[in-house]
Amino acid sequence: MVTDISHDKTEVGNYFIANYPPFSVWSADHVGAVQEALSRPSTSVEPMGLYLHIPFCRKRCKFCYFRVYTDVQAKSIQDYVDTLAREVEILSQQPAVQGRDFRFVYFGGGTPSFLSERQLLGLVEKLRRNIHWDKADEVTFECEPGTLSQPKLEAIKEIGVTRLSLGVENFDDAILEENGRAHKSKEIFRAWEWIVATGFPQVNIDLIAGMIGEKWDNWRRCIQQTIDLAPDSVTIYQLELPFNTRYSKELNVLGQETVAPWSLKRDWLNFAYDEFLSHGYEVSSAYTLRKKSNPPTRFLYRDNLWHGSDLLCAGVASFGHLSGVHYQNIDGLEPYQSAVAEGRLPINRAYPVPNDERLIRELILQTKLGHWNANYFREKFGVDVFEHFRDATNDLVQRGLAQINTNEFQLTRDGLLRVDSLLPGFFKQEHRVDRYT
Repeated sequence: MVTDISHDKTEVGNYFIANYPPFSVWSADHVGAVQEALSRPSTSVEPMGLYLHIPFCRKRCKFCYFRVYTDVQAKSIQDYVDTLAREVEILSQQPAVQGRDFRFVYFGGGTPSFLSERQLLGLVEKLRRNIHWDKADEVTFECEPGTLSQPKLEAIKEIGVTRLSLGVENFDDAILEENGRAHKSKEIFRAWEWIVATGFPQVNIDLIAGMIGEKWDNWRRCIQQTIDLAPDSVTIYQLELPFNTRYSKELNVLGQETVAPWSLKRDWLNFAYDEFLSHGYEVSSAYTLRKKSNPPTRFLYRDNLWHGSDLLCAGVASFGHLSGVHYQNIDGLEPYQSAVAEGRLPINRAYPVPNDERLIRELILQTKLGHWNANYFREKFGVDVFEHFRDATNDLVQRGLAQINTNEFQLTRDGLLRVDSLLPGFFKQEHRVDRYT
């Protein structure tokens, strides 16, 4: 179930909505559906992307619920890299993949920059025996400041990365340590000098509003320090306490009063909006602000996924979407590697998305952009979304969280600040009570 934030306390549960229907309804019973989709030549008009999961980190953040591994040996990392390349080789042989170019590529984690230059260049060399991303409009690579060096950044650029995303989260050493981050502030500034010198086309900085120990004075400094660095875009999340995180398991020890309430986190995000807007940025989504430029800074991975593109995934526990079927890989390292070693795609669960739920998925994800146009859904799905979702849209307008102007739906600032909590109003009734993960 998606967390209810109407009572303001940050309680255990998922707030951020990354997909639809909820992951908890995906099932091993439907794996055959994605295998069938892969086995036939694609007739999809949607663009296709590739997600590559690197699940290693120096430390596990106390708020992290992703599949990551720490304290691993170099051989284990190399074994994983080899397995990942082998999985991509198997994927490349599928009829649904052959003859299609990747529009976008995303190296995610975990921490992709955990890999050494040798491991990274070796991985890409193996991948290029079967695939390439020469025609991709965007290649994103996630980084943790303390894992970077000038040579590593040069290697990252060499493999074709066009968008670097730096996980700063906060600039205060005490807060970083309390929340389990591996890096310190000096590593942020040192890495930033190297990043600027390397000259990536686009650099994003991630922040989190409401980390444990956060106060107003610190948050103001974080925003000013980010503005001083002048990234092309900044993405700001609000701390949540998903199931299976260290903080969620220890909330009774941590104490509810130490976790910022949702209203305070919205105040911090609202302050950040105002500061960035006054320094030449504009809103790109409910979480992202970008420098005003012509042409504007884009985030093609996000925008393609939120408009229904296909996404091949590779790596342990990674998520994909092909020809209307959601799927996820095996979420344990050893069984994942065993499946690939046997020449099998390591798919663990799937969900064939009916057309009405594809509509809901695109509608809610585009709502996270802060706006959508009804003509898009009318042309793609043959549905008048204002009529179909009359109760949900009217409710948001009446609460002052959205505005409607002819065919254009737009969230107000207050709606943007709490967008994920609004999305279940568009869900099918049976999914409003499902656990999200």
